[in-house]
Amino acid sequence: MDATLAVQLPGLALKNPIMPSSGAFYYGLDHLDDFDLNKLGALVLKTTTVEARQGNPAPTILTVEGDSVFNSVGLANPGVVNVVNDFMPALASALPDLPQMISIAGTTVAEYQSLAAAFDKVPNISAIEVNLSCPNVEHGGLEFGTEPSQVAAVLSAVRSVTDKAIYAKLTPNVTAIAPIAQAAQAAGADGIVLINTVKGLAIDRNSRRPLLYRGIGGLSGAAMKPIALRFTYEASQAVDIPVIGVGGIENVDDVIDFLICGASAIQVGRMNHVNPKIMEELVDELPAALKRYGFDSVQAATGSLEWNF
Repeated sequence: MDATLAVQLPGLALKNPIMPSSGAFYYGLDHLDDFDLNKLGALVLKTTTVEARQGNPAPTILTVEGDSVFNSVGLANPGVVNVVNDFMPALASALPDLPQMISIAGTTVAEYQSLAAAFDKVPNISAIEVNLSCPNVEHGGLEFGTEPSQVAAVLSAVRSVTDKAIYAKLTPNVTAIAPIAQAAQAAGADGIVLINTVKGLAIDRNSRRPLLYRGIGGLSGAAMKPIALRFTYEASQAVDIPVIGVGGIENVDDVIDFLICGASAIQVGRMNHVNPKIMEELVDELPAALKRYGFDSVQAATGSLEWNF
């Protein structure tokens, strides 16, 4: 292990700060042949709900404004029973030494609690990412992530049924992130993940109809990076728990930017579909990038932004 890259987060002993965002690798098993997943810091798994979800009707994904992606997939997944019984044992066998974080989402506080209780019993799950920020479902997700009291209610319920590390995935679709991040920390979150996609609308001007079936969707891609950096910085200044940054990361310089703005680790989403080896490349390129910008470790880079105006 390269000590300059290692990051110790609650529940996650990372050999490096690189991991996929939830959904980018589904449950990991379909990416075993892309590269050696053990090179990653951790594997973040698809958001799981109580019941199986088919997701939203098509169209659910389109490319907009250059290479950015607009989606309303809708948390399609097999449901918690199938994930626990079918996917988790296979993952434990295939990747026994790779830290794994499951993402969960509910439509009620009780659903979040039951999901956390189920995954608390899964030995190979090191941490739980509580998705409070999905803009592409009718109920749950974003509803909980925009109000500090609702964030606290969900995380308190999750905390009551698990000793595993909890990471609150927060939405950028709010006026101020600080009070929400602080509510998450106070309710027992061990870390913050942000940002999720930015809500938006794409239309067909000829038919005068939305291009996505649900109308409103979530924007991801390079255009998100300045927004994600802002939220990463503001959240890292507001709480004493680590922040995992995600949004618009396309190359190793983007990773450095997130570290400087306060991220202890990063997640990569859309670029995995553009270049399936992107995370392997980021791991390989990170030591030289750290040295190039004057850092002797990931931890030295984290939170080094100088705000002088």
